[in-house]
Amino acid sequence: MPDTKYFVLDFDGTIADTLGMALSVYNTIAPEYNFLQAGDADIELFRTKKPQELLRTYGISKLKLLTLTLRIRKEMGRHVPEMKIFEGMDAALKQIRNDGCRIGILTSNSSENVRAFLQANHLNNLVDFVYSGRSLFGKEKVIRKMLVREQIETGRIVYAGDEIRDIEACRAAGIPIIAVSWGLNRRELLASLSPDLIADSPADLPACVSKALSIMGNRRI
Repeated sequence: MPDTKYFVLDFDGTIADTLGMALSVYNTIAPEYNFLQAGDADIELFRTKKPQELLRTYGISKLKLLTLTLRIRKEMGRHVPEMKIFEGMDAALKQIRNDGCRIGILTSNSSENVRAFLQANHLNNLVDFVYSGRSLFGKEKVIRKMLVREQIETGRIVYAGDEIRDIEACRAAGIPIIAVSWGLNRRELLASLSPDLIADSPADLPACVSKALSIMGNRRI
C-alpha cells in the first residue's frame, strides 16, 4: 500500500528495559570466554561510550562478539517473563497505531524473544512485523532488507532507537531516526550525532513520529 506510513522501533532499551538483565547474563557467561566482567560502576561506560570503545575495553573482538551476542540472546530467552516494558510504551504504541501507522520492530535480539515478550505484554496485535539481525553492527543491512520485503518507501517510515548505532544505521539507510533517551546511550551522546528528533519519554513518541513523517512527506513533494 503506497500511502501507508510505518513506525519501526528497536527492542532492547527502547520498548523493553533489558540492560540490567543483559549485563547479568553477560557476567554469568563471561568467564567461559575469558572476558572481563562488568561491575555496577561499568554501567556508565556502557551508556557514554561508543560500541567500538567498549569492545576494546573488555577485550572482545568482532568475531567473538557474534558468538557472545547469540549466547546472550539464547540465555535472555529463558527470562522473557521477567522483562519489563518501559512505562507508557504500550499507550504510545496504541496511539501511533490509532494515528494510522503500521508498527514494526527491528532488533539485534532474536525474533522469538521479541514475540514472546509481545505476547506476554498483550502487544502482539499492535506489531505487524519483526526483523532480527545477528550482528550488533549490521542494522543497516537489516533495515534495507526490511524496506524491500515490506515494500516501504524511505519517505514513509521513521525509526526509533536508543543507541548511536541506530542513528548511524538509519543515516546509512536514508531514513529518519528518533533517538530515545531512556535506553542505553545517554542523551548527550545521542545528540552529538544529530538525530532527526529526540524523545525523552515514551509519551513523546506519537508527536515525534507525526513530525518526522510530516517532514519526510514535505521533502518528497
